[in-house]
Amino acid sequence: MAPWRATSFIAGVFLVWVALGSPLAAYEHELLTVHMIQHLLLMTIAPGLILLGQPHLAFWHRLSRWGHVVLSRPALCWTVSALTLIAWHIPVLLTLAMHSRAWHAVEQSSFLIAGFIFWWPVVQPWTDVSSGPQWSTLLYLFLATLPCDVLAGFLVFSDRVAYPVYFSMPRHVGLSVLEDQQCAAALMWTVVTFIYLVPAAILSTRLLSPRGF
Repeated sequence: MAPWRATSFIAGVFLVWVALGSPLAAYEHELLTVHMIQHLLLMTIAPGLILLGQPHLAFWHRLSRWGHVVLSRPALCWTVSALTLIAWHIPVLLTLAMHSRAWHAVEQSSFLIAGFIFWWPVVQPWTDVSSGPQWSTLLYLFLATLPCDVLAGFLVFSDRVAYPVYFSMPRHVGLSVLEDQQCAAALMWTVVTFIYLVPAAILSTRLLSPRGF
């Protein structure tokens, strides 16, 4: 394994720990911004880094037929990712996760799994099935920003608190609940746009280069 792949894999695993096991996790019930950071790490950043490390090569041939079907269809991967993002930001489901450890674990697990499913068509790290970067991948990344843009835009510009559960949580920072909501949404909007822009720029450069990669 190339050193950069090992580094990418370790960095991804480390970010999963940051989201779930570091001192940061202690503030997730106090601030929506911290909760959002966890979501971004688990769904947007860590899975892509882990896949770049090619850990799947040890078990790719053992994936079920269903797994092959899902991971080979970008439209299905996009749908799973978008629905996961939207579902867990519905106030009633987010509140459920806040009050139940079991549902909180389900929420976090679903974000991580959806992240792997989303990034699989983009990273395409398996040498035996990859056909190289395609223009369709750029469209895939662009469309992936839309659910985040809509959700983040609503939360940023709304003058109402979307998640009243945070009113009952202890607060040790100067942000109001509404300001916290706006900060969390702005963070999601910025990070998701930047993260998706990076592979889009790399793929565009490869596709436009004389050798096509």
